[in-house]
This record gives sequence, C-alpha cells and structure tokens, in this order.
Amino acid sequence: MHTKSAHTPRFGARDILKYIGPGFLVTVGFIDPGNWASNIAAGSDFGYRLLWMVTLSTIMLIILQHNAAHLGIATGLCLAEAASKHFSRAASWTFLLTAVAASIFTSLAEILGAAIGLNMLLGLPLKIGSMLAAAVSLAMVLTNGYKRIEIWIIGFVSLIGLSFLFELSLVDIAWGEAVHGWFVPSFPSGSAPVIMSVLGAVVMPHNIFLHSEIIQSRQWNLEDEATINRQLKYEFIDTLSAMLVGWAINSAMILVAASVFHAGGMAVSELSQAQETMRPLLGDAASTVFAFALLLAGFSSSVTSAMAGGSIYAGIFHEPYDPADSHSRTGAALTILGALAIIMFVTNPFKGIIWSQIMLSIQLPITIFGLIALTSSEKVMGRFVTPGSHKIMLWTTALIVSALNVMLLVSFI
Repeated sequence: MHTKSAHTPRFGARDILKYIGPGFLVTVGFIDPGNWASNIAAGSDFGYRLLWMVTLSTIMLIILQHNAAHLGIATGLCLAEAASKHFSRAASWTFLLTAVAASIFTSLAEILGAAIGLNMLLGLPLKIGSMLAAAVSLAMVLTNGYKRIEIWIIGFVSLIGLSFLFELSLVDIAWGEAVHGWFVPSFPSGSAPVIMSVLGAVVMPHNIFLHSEIIQSRQWNLEDEATINRQLKYEFIDTLSAMLVGWAINSAMILVAASVFHAGGMAVSELSQAQETMRPLLGDAASTVFAFALLLAGFSSSVTSAMAGGSIYAGIFHEPYDPADSHSRTGAALTILGALAIIMFVTNPFKGIIWSQIMLSIQLPITIFGLIALTSSEKVMGRFVTPGSHKIMLWTTALIVSALNVMLLVSFI
C-alpha cells in the first residue's frame, strides 16, 4: 500500500502537474480537428447563434468527466474494466465494442486534421499526410508513458490556445451577439446536423473512458477514505479548469468563423478553404498559425484517441491500459489503423470529419447510460456511490443528449 504522505497535495510546480495532467490530457480531445470542422461550420453558417451549444456541451462534459474520474478514484477500475466486471457479457461487449468504434471515428477526424495541416504547411497529399500522422501518433502511444504524454499534451493545448488568442486579436467580434449566443438556445433552420456535430465534438465517448483510465492509474483507491476524498476534490478542480480552457478555445473557433466567414457571407466547406480565405483578410501570419495549430491539434488528439482505444480494448480482457501489454497495443493499433483504412475511402475530408462527430454523438448515450449505471451502484462504488444530487445532473445530461439525437433523426426523416 502506498504511504498517505506520497499523495498529499502541495503547491509546487511539479506537484501541481500531478493533479492537472489528467484533465488537460482529456481537454485536447475536444479541441481536436473534429471541433475545428464543427465549430467553423457552426460559425460560418449560423454566426454566433450556436455558441450556446458549446456552453451546454461543456457543462455536460464537466458533469460526465467528473463522474468518470470518480469511478476511477473510488474503485481503481477504468470504465472499460468496470463494465467488463459488472455488466453481463452481452451488455459489456455491446458497450465496449461501440466505444471502440467511437474511438476509431474519433481518430479518423484527428488523423485527417493533422493531414490537412501538413497539406497546408508542406503541400503533402492528404493520404500521404494521413499515413504519416497515423505512424507518428501510434509511435508516440506505444513508446511513451502517461507522464511524458501529459507534458507534451499540456504544451500542445497551450500553443493551440495562444494561436486562437492571436486569431481573435485580428478580428472584430460582435460581443453583444456573442454573449446572447452563449446563453440563449437557438435552432436555426438546417442546424440540427451541425448542433449534433458540435455535441459529438465536445462530449466525446472516448474521453469519458480515457479520463477514468488515467485517474485509476494513480490507484488512489488503495489509500484511506480521507485521501480518496481529497483526490476527488483535486480532481474536480483539475476537470473544471481544464474544461473551461476547452470551452474558451472552442468558443474562439466559432467567434473567428462568425466574424470572418459568416459576416462576409462566405460558406466554408473545407478547412483548407478556411485557411485560404483568412490569408487575404487577415494576412499570411494568421493563415500559417491556423495551419500550425490544426496540425498540433491533430497530432495530440490522435494520441489520446489511440490511448482511449487501447484502454477500452484492454478493458474487454479485464486489464488496465499498459502500452507494454499486447491487448492495449492491439487496441491502440486497431483505433489508428481502422481510422486510416476508412480515410482511404473518404472523398470529402471536411464532410468526413463532420460526420465522424455525428457518429460520436449517436454512440454517446450508450456510454453515458453505462457510466450512470456503474457509478449509481453501491455494489460497484461502495461508500463512494454517486449521491442523489449528482444522479439528477447525470440523468438530466443523459436525457438532453438523447433528445438531441432524436432531433437529429427527425431532421433527416
């Protein structure tokens, strides 16, 4: 058993990194190329009117990620392991195989985004860039531990955030409309697919699995009750701060798209088109920063999606994620190579990314209801079972996500 003092929070820089790592590792998953495509579509097509979806999605994300981390801290099991242990065989396989599929669709967007960034910067063909991005991402996952990856990801998130601050400094934002858009729901005609893609891009199934995996690797459940309660508090601060950073960056994407493209009456159907449109309006520096930030987002988020795929696949065999273990390595490879195989048949990268996010939103209720079932069970959680007030928030989130999925289905019918 670990000593209690080894996990006592301090406020030195190195100690703070121990606690902020998991949240920011997850955050990169919802500032990925899928978010870029969804947010640019939202801003260019509907101006500031869909900013509320970023706000709502982030609130739901905080609730879900905290609950997933709660599971990992209290039980020492990630979501995939807990499902294999406590669900029936049929239920656990349905739950986990659909989650693996969600990780593959996530990686599709990440790899395509990195490839588009390479095309913008170096002129590489998309399929060549996709193969390069897949190879680099898989190599990073299979050769690095959590600690090194966390540091890289925090650096990437910081650079992406600075990139969008730079973009915002160049445009004129209608702040009155933006504030209204953040807090007042609006459903413009034809917006259902974009709303769902924004939801799927922010509240991502693989991130819920990944957060519980990263947290359980600390094995706080081996400590006494006071230490576990302390970690739950620190985890919430980590999750809240990281998700708010993600909210700001996602909002910035829509703000830039609304002020540059929608205000100018420009419809954007490609990320490369967005970059080229920026060049005459905002200058070469803005378009280069846009491409560089997209490349960073693609590389970093493909790493986290591969880790999530490895964690989910290993969970089928009742194992935690371990890059040295064959099941984890198989899951990570399946996630990246499965996405790469689909990319070879994608004819419109921008639409491919949008639809990958819609697929995530369709799978999302399965993950949410499974998570609620586990964390609401005293058999699973013991004395750390989810309290009644938190259950209300979780069920409200699940019902909103399900209602939005029904809305998407109805819009197609």
